Amino acid sequence: MKRQVRNKAWAGRFAAASNPVMEAFTSSLAFDKRLALYDIRGSVAHCRMLVKQKILTRTEGEKIIRGLEGVQRELEQGRFPFLPLDEDIHMAIERRLTEKIGPLGGKLHTARSRNDQVLLDVCLYLRDEIAAIQQLLGALQKQLTRLAKRHSTVVMPGYTHLQRAQPVLLAHHLLAYYEMLSRDRERLQQCRERVNVLPLGAGALAGTTLPIDRHHVARLLGFPRVSENSLDTVADRDFLVEFLSACAILCMHLSRLAEELVLWASSEFGFIELPDAFATGSSMMPQKKNPDVPELVRGKTGRVYGNLFALLTVLKGLPLSYNRDLQEDKEPLFDTVDTVKGVLTVLEAMLPQVVFREERLREAALGGFTLATDVADYLVEKGVPFRKAHEIVGAVVRWCLAENKRLEQLSLQEWQRFSPLFGQDLFPRLTLESAVERRRSYGGTARANIERRLRSIGA
Repeated sequence: MKRQVRNKAWAGRFAAASNPVMEAFTSSLAFDKRLALYDIRGSVAHCRMLVKQKILTRTEGEKIIRGLEGVQRELEQGRFPFLPLDEDIHMAIERRLTEKIGPLGGKLHTARSRNDQVLLDVCLYLRDEIAAIQQLLGALQKQLTRLAKRHSTVVMPGYTHLQRAQPVLLAHHLLAYYEMLSRDRERLQQCRERVNVLPLGAGALAGTTLPIDRHHVARLLGFPRVSENSLDTVADRDFLVEFLSACAILCMHLSRLAEELVLWASSEFGFIELPDAFATGSSMMPQKKNPDVPELVRGKTGRVYGNLFALLTVLKGLPLSYNRDLQEDKEPLFDTVDTVKGVLTVLEAMLPQVVFREERLREAALGGFTLATDVADYLVEKGVPFRKAHEIVGAVVRWCLAENKRLEQLSLQEWQRFSPLFGQDLFPRLTLESAVERRRSYGGTARANIERRLRSIGA
């Protein structure tokens, strides 16, 4: 038991061995293994700085770095010998380094703590993952713009309150999601700027008495800034909350898209046909074709929300500076990264194969009196106050409902029962094409606006 105590990096203070139940409860190795290569990268930079500052000799530094490179090869080849006593990936790597090069391995931890070391690993990891997610977002946006170009003339009903409201171009609807994802990419880029601050050198909480050069480490690792306050540094998880928040908003957008795909694929809407390769059947009902992919996209959004609230709850009552509660930041982070990347990947693969039923979309766009606002605008152009025009057209709609007629089916005589201002020039407006093309206000659904936007984004 005495030997087991000495194997711990902090064993000097303790006379008794750790209880195995406690060790299993506190270990983070099962999930922080994915930080291994980032830990080595940070350790190499730290070692180079210690040599530069003459805290280590050049020979010591070269031997440590060679040892770290050997450990890295073992990790990459799946040969790294993890042990039950390894508390986390940092101690596992340090333990293996010491086994390979002897007591010199213990010098690597000079002037740093696991508190700032783990933060460096997470920052390096998250920097790369944000870039990967942004790339996946860009790929999904490209599929949306391709669909918009392919269906640039297709008209569909636009909705408010899930009621048919006004006709819009399908391309306009698809590009609405492009804009949402653009904001998501922007949020992630802004988050990455706050991730990109070097924490190493804050030590356990108060810095170090040794003459380190944090800015040199920052240059070696590509960090444009260095954290300013050591207490704040080791306690800070704002950048993780911000990342999880950005991912929650992103998943909310993807869930809205998924919900529309589920609705549109239903018999009640019939707007799309989902590809067989991205749907499932029923184990009992042979006729079923279920939209499992968008349903799971919708469901996984709750998982990402939960990760955000889990971390916020961990942080809400912590005094400065480091507390072991902060170990609970990684599983929500890793799960969110994996979930978001999975969702983006499957949507990007599925969307190009979705078949839009153009005639059904057009038929739906003609229903629900979607041209009523155009009629009101016609009266406004004749000098009628909008509120009065609204009242007149509302009365027309009420009469049509009673007579089972559509607006475009009324004769001029029938129109003039409601206002003498209605003339022959009304009828050219009572088409879906006219309704769409006249909405040329900036950002409106007119085809000219869609084409301009597609050009501006290089589609």
